[in-house]
Amino acid sequence: MEKKIARLRRAKSTRLHIRTLGVARLSVLRTGQHLYAQVFTADGSKVLASASTLESGLKSKNLDAAAKVGKAIAEKARAAGIESVAFDRSGYRYHGRIKALADAAREGGLQF
Repeated sequence: MEKKIARLRRAKSTRLHIRTLGVARLSVLRTGQHLYAQVFTADGSKVLASASTLESGLKSKNLDAAAKVGKAIAEKARAAGIESVAFDRSGYRYHGRIKALADAAREGGLQF
């Protein structure tokens, strides 16, 4: 349980800093089987775009699936008029699926 508490503490600190920036936030949730990504407004009140490995065509459980989710969230965010976001990794380490998603979102046109 301490591991989860430490991750949430890191996430809270990051979100507080992102809120002071006043830009849209790309948030990531990683579970054992799936990966979810959402783009929130600057104040966090509304979801502008979302993508996950549960969507058809993105179903997989590896780095390729994370890259597909990253490209999908970038396309949906750009369609919603969002060009730059702050990346909220939710306290997870920046490697593996999280890094693959972020790199694919950058390639898709989002600026962090």
